[in-house]
Amino acid sequence: MSHPAPARPPKAPTDDSSAARTGSSGAPGRSGGSSGAPTAADLLDFVRRTAADRELVDSLPLDPEGRTWVRLDGPGGSEAWLIGWPPGTGTGWHDHAESLGAFATARGTLTENALAVRLPAGGWKTLELADGLDRSRRLGDGVGRAFGRHHVHEVLNESRDTHAVSVHAYYPPLPLIRRFSRTGAVLRLEQVERPEDWQ
Repeated sequence: MSHPAPARPPKAPTDDSSAARTGSSGAPGRSGGSSGAPTAADLLDFVRRTAADRELVDSLPLDPEGRTWVRLDGPGGSEAWLIGWPPGTGTGWHDHAESLGAFATARGTLTENALAVRLPAGGWKTLELADGLDRSRRLGDGVGRAFGRHHVHEVLNESRDTHAVSVHAYYPPLPLIRRFSRTGAVLRLEQVERPEDWQ
């Protein structure tokens, strides 16, 4: 998204230093129908169904200055968030470590830019990306996507005048997020955030 995640989803699914503030919620947490750990398909089903809940989506406070968020009960112990995106906001490049995930747009349109490559787990600060790794997609109302572990992306609301709202879910709950800067083909590791950083 993406973003951002635990207690400060803009930092966890995402970035934004002007991130807005809102508490947690006991919103519906339905299991994806399978026993045990939820799959990416379970998470995608959850975020799509939750994004279609107009009452829940309309209850999210929106702030023109920064993202707002409410924690939800995700399926099977997953971490889930309802996030509001003011026009022009985004997450910056990041990954979700060992967590798989899904997100769906509930209102507006979000753009996801992603890399079709698995980055090394550690031991590097700068990587030069090969040609042809960039992927981009636009996700309008009701459109979602799932992703596997080590997914590297950024999520943006490129609208100049319309808030977007989305639902995100991760399993297992995010153990850390790596944040990257990018200049052309060069990706640089800037920061590693852990759940205690999002409190």
